[in-house]
Amino acid sequence: MLNSVLAFAGLCVVLAVTPGPDTFIVLRLAVRSGSGAGIAAAGGAAAGSLLWAVAAGVGLAALLANWGLGYTVVRALGALYLVYLGVQALRAQETTEASTAGVSERVRWWRAGGMGLLSAVLNPKIGLFFLAVVPQFVPREANVVEMTFLLGCVDAGVAFAWLTLVSLGAARMMRWLNRPKVGATLERTTGVVLIGLGVVTLTTG
Repeated sequence: MLNSVLAFAGLCVVLAVTPGPDTFIVLRLAVRSGSGAGIAAAGGAAAGSLLWAVAAGVGLAALLANWGLGYTVVRALGALYLVYLGVQALRAQETTEASTAGVSERVRWWRAGGMGLLSAVLNPKIGLFFLAVVPQFVPREANVVEMTFLLGCVDAGVAFAWLTLVSLGAARMMRWLNRPKVGATLERTTGVVLIGLGVVTLTTG
């Protein structure tokens, strides 16, 4: 069992360092509101991933995957949410660029956590990951529900650790640069990326 957990943890590390919606959300919040907001978003994203692990363990994720309309609805909501966050970033970029003091409005930690949570919960691909990949790491003698939850905790822990590092690094970089134009550029970049990810998610199955 230990070998399975370690192998799965290695896979989670590879997946975590691959940029995705959660990475850009955390990056944007850390740049705009400091490391606390970024870490809160990281915690929300990890919690959302863990919820998918629980759903997979009790069979809800399989039910959603087999229900074409339900899967499509969740995927569309997730895509639209990414587009919404991207548009927000672009609007914030205009304000930041025009301000000589830098960021004019900070995102509270509870709101940041909710953004990370929604991003993960509205991403059915995480549920498919737990359905298609996780079973390969569940030993035959293990309890499927308990092992799936354990691996879900591993995945959430790895993701939270990496996203926390991203948040701390981004916030420290912004303190070092301390330039409104840099913040505006990062807002614009993350906004475009989030909109792009949303469009791709919306137009692909």
